[in-house]
Amino acid sequence: MDDPYHNNVNQQMTEGQDGYPYQTDYPPQDEDAASDATEGADEDDQMYEGEYQGIPHPDEIKEARRAARVEARRKARMAAQQEEEEESLPEQYETIMEDCGHGRFQWMLFFVLGLALMADGVDGFVVGFVLPSAEKDMCISNADKGLLGLLVYVAMMVGALVWGGLCDKMGRRKCLIYVLTIDLVFSFLSCFAQGYGFFLFLRFCSGFGIGGSIPIVYTYFTEFLQMDKRGEHLSWLCMFWMFGGLYASFTAWGIIPHYGWGFAIGTQLQMHSWRLFILVCLFPALAALIGLVFMPESPRFLLETARHDEAWMILRQVHDTNWKAKGEPERVFTVTNIKTPQTQEDEFIEIQSETGTAFQRWTVRKMTMLQQVMANVMSLSAPELRLQGLLLVIVWFCLAFSYHGLGVWFPDMIKYMQYEEYESKVRIFHRERVERFHFNFSLVNQIHREGEYIHDKFANIEIKSVKFESSLFENCYFEDIKSTNTFFENCTIKNTVFYNTDLWQEKFKNCRMENATFLHPKKGCHLNFQEENDIVIYMVSFLGSLAVLPGNIISALFMDKIGRIRIIGGSMLASSACTFLLLLSFSQGAVICWQCLFYGISVAAWNGLEVISVELYPSSKRGTAFGILNGICKFAAIIASSIFAAFIGITKIIPIFLAFAALVCGGMVALKLPETREKILS
Repeated sequence: MDDPYHNNVNQQMTEGQDGYPYQTDYPPQDEDAASDATEGADEDDQMYEGEYQGIPHPDEIKEARRAARVEARRKARMAAQQEEEEESLPEQYETIMEDCGHGRFQWMLFFVLGLALMADGVDGFVVGFVLPSAEKDMCISNADKGLLGLLVYVAMMVGALVWGGLCDKMGRRKCLIYVLTIDLVFSFLSCFAQGYGFFLFLRFCSGFGIGGSIPIVYTYFTEFLQMDKRGEHLSWLCMFWMFGGLYASFTAWGIIPHYGWGFAIGTQLQMHSWRLFILVCLFPALAALIGLVFMPESPRFLLETARHDEAWMILRQVHDTNWKAKGEPERVFTVTNIKTPQTQEDEFIEIQSETGTAFQRWTVRKMTMLQQVMANVMSLSAPELRLQGLLLVIVWFCLAFSYHGLGVWFPDMIKYMQYEEYESKVRIFHRERVERFHFNFSLVNQIHREGEYIHDKFANIEIKSVKFESSLFENCYFEDIKSTNTFFENCTIKNTVFYNTDLWQEKFKNCRMENATFLHPKKGCHLNFQEENDIVIYMVSFLGSLAVLPGNIISALFMDKIGRIRIIGGSMLASSACTFLLLLSFSQGAVICWQCLFYGISVAAWNGLEVISVELYPSSKRGTAFGILNGICKFAAIIASSIFAAFIGITKIIPIFLAFAALVCGGMVALKLPETREKILS
């Protein structure tokens, strides 16, 4: 009986000898062919011999290639479909917002978000107003006083960066509620902080919260506006920052100088009037938080995160609210389908949310969100966004540098002029001899050199801005003395008693003490409102805030008519011309006048810059980009405050030149930005 297997092998060997191709990799086999080892086995149990050597079967290779081609075509179709949806979503959303109209809903949201912006404006003035009183109440040194202002700006810068990124992932409304809550809680606690370190920490936390309000507010409100309403109504919204400055100035003027309005809780907790002022400053944030509870999330954000049903319900609410208020309740919201691209990040969160413990799921969500925020930040350096981002950074930095730098220079210059005027009226006493005299009247703005005071009594008086140089005090008695900016230099103190005074050891410089006695010295720092709370400072802030009203109105009316770029560039270049007028400011009145003019012109640039910043970036990156730009604004403010303050009393030329150069540079760069007046939100 012939063996088919051996015959087949012999035939292949014969063919090989005749010169035909010999395929050793994949020898053809008949259906009934089998090896000795597998003979008699079932067909399903047969094993391809190449598997022993790790060689895949040809059918497997073909199947894998076919599956790869199918998967590639599927991904290409999905990418094309997603690109088509992303391209069509902005146009569809704009059409929906036009159908919803502009009415009662937008105005309600306008006032709620305006109060949140007003809270940010108030916080920008709080530290400057309370510092003169707080430094006395908490014995704050000049170095620590500067640290407070610096840390608050650093906190607001960090807050803008963090909350701007988070609002693109967590939602505009949700993040704004967190921001206002943090500001309220820590600002309220700072009212009761008795130690400077604790007060500094609480104000830092408060600044971190409120620092995120500006990026969220503008991003949030923009997504409820149709294209032809954005420029005007975002500019009107900017007015609430002005209202914040007016509110802070007016309440500070009315509350802080009234020391008697404070009260004490026990012996340790002292509630002076400046603490009550901080408490009153919480009202705008509290009102905004209450109003925000009744406002919905941005439907554009919900669509970007594939939450179609929620977005549809909110859009219908906007539509019905507006048309009912206009007397047309019969109008029906006809939208039935809205494009909602699904992202891989969303799918990843959904998958991970079903696994692990509650803590593990929470950790995965937060870490994934952090990764997405960082990815969003990195995506801003994409080629299509890189150039416009760089131009915006330059314009934001230049405008913030000049605006905040001069914002520090104006009040400090006024204070310096007041100081110079005060110093010019100083009375100088040389080699006077006073014996057995009772000083029962205040000593103010005097210098006593080489005087002799024998058996004299100083009782129940105030000594303000007085310096005793190389003088002798012998057998004198000081009782119940309140001193401000008073020092004893190179003096000799003999057989003298100090009872219940605030003349501490640091006020005696290089003095020789002989049998001097200090009894019941006053502890802590003591407020002197007649000196520290000059109403001129409150008036300067009030007028500076009020001066931006004309600029706000003009920019709002013309933002959509002449365009954002012309508003920004024209305002910055006109403001640069105003800086030269500061060289002519030789009096306090002149400085206040040029300050109001500068603020009134430059506010138009701020309005245009904030409008174009939210319009240039896509919805998924809008909050992140605005947060970065606002963080750069705070960074520029920190640098400018340090530089401009250093030249007070030295020269006016350098600060004015720096402000002029920054405004000209920013104005010229702004003219290179793309116009967004007719741009649909991408």
